[in-house]
Amino acid sequence: MAKRKLDVLVLSDIHLGTYGCHATELVNYLKSVKPKILVLNGDIIDIWQFKKSYFPKPHLAVISQIVKMASKGTKVYYLTGNHDEMLRKFVPMQMGNFYMDNKLLLELDGKVAWFFHGDVFDTSVTCAKWLAKLGGAGYDALVAINLGVNYVLKSVGKPRMSLSKKVKDSVKRAVKYVKDFETVAAELAIEKSYDYVVLGHIHQPQIRSIATHKGQTTYLNSGDWIENLTALEYVDKKWSIYQYSEVDFEPTEITEEIKDINYEMVYASVTEGKIDQIFKELILQ
Repeated sequence: MAKRKLDVLVLSDIHLGTYGCHATELVNYLKSVKPKILVLNGDIIDIWQFKKSYFPKPHLAVISQIVKMASKGTKVYYLTGNHDEMLRKFVPMQMGNFYMDNKLLLELDGKVAWFFHGDVFDTSVTCAKWLAKLGGAGYDALVAINLGVNYVLKSVGKPRMSLSKKVKDSVKRAVKYVKDFETVAAELAIEKSYDYVVLGHIHQPQIRSIATHKGQTTYLNSGDWIENLTALEYVDKKWSIYQYSEVDFEPTEITEEIKDINYEMVYASVTEGKIDQIFKELILQ
């Protein structure tokens, strides 16, 4: 399959290391594109739920694909989120084409794009972290149940569904939170005269123009790889939301590649300098 060339690719909320992560699908997608810039906009590795006993090869294959992109010239920006907040003590950091920070400004065809995860707007995280983690555990349980439901649906030829998304969409408070989140982010971007504000965190893919009496900006959210399986793509001065579809890929496309992954080689390719310290701290948790 010929790779699609992208100017910018934005991924967030992958949550590697959790049962709900659709790592195999993400590897399929990563193998199909060739971005000049890859922005990993937070919650890539779920350190909150990280367990040494659960980090399967498809999850490692995602890291392997990202490492390959960086080695072939893609600039990779890893921006920290709340589930990988432990990494914030290492920023800013650069190693070759790999950069780590909390936020990012990029000039795209004469316009300024502001990237950050967005958990700074979430009082449940900033003011009551224990409550947020408790909610995260319940969310993971719902996702685990969802895996069984989707297995049954797939076996009878029905499309997959997201229970957590249905719960969120049915709760008025959750819908209001998403709207408030988007509005606050946009208002802040307008005050700073940024043309785009690009976030993750709320698992709601979106592109929309927001205007106030002070000006206008475009709010974008890359969604996630738990519920929506989405990404943001920037090509020829235009943003679009990519939605993963199984029909676009062969079911066995990455099976052999995953089977042949060498953990030691991938680890060695990324564990240099401060990165080595990061991996050690993850493993020792």
